[in-house]
Amino acid sequence: MTEQKPNRTQRKEREKRAPRTAAPSDPQVAAQSVVFVGNKPVMNYVLACMTRLNSGSNKIVVKARGSAIPTAVDTIEVLRRSFVKGVELEGISLSTEEVDREQGRKSRVSAIEISVTKQ
Repeated sequence: MTEQKPNRTQRKEREKRAPRTAAPSDPQVAAQSVVFVGNKPVMNYVLACMTRLNSGSNKIVVKARGSAIPTAVDTIEVLRRSFVKGVELEGISLSTEEVDREQGRKSRVSAIEISVTKQ
């Protein structure tokens, strides 16, 4: 049985959902302080970051892969310059991840993790 691709309505509904968050690889970071960046507008991710910072997290990590990397960088820059004062860049981690593609092929995708802290 083959897997069906989502139709236009299903894709639009999925885009309306909030950005994904999950537990980070660093155990010192709170479980709800990671924001995964995808194809949504930058302001969606800025709002997710602001929510994390306002809910008590002093550190957030923004993660992105492939073509979403510029959106992740824009998210942090908009957050730092316009919305939350006292946000300091803690570190940037670059890596390459192997992703399974259609027909069992594998490809490599660039990934970035940007860590920021609120003073």
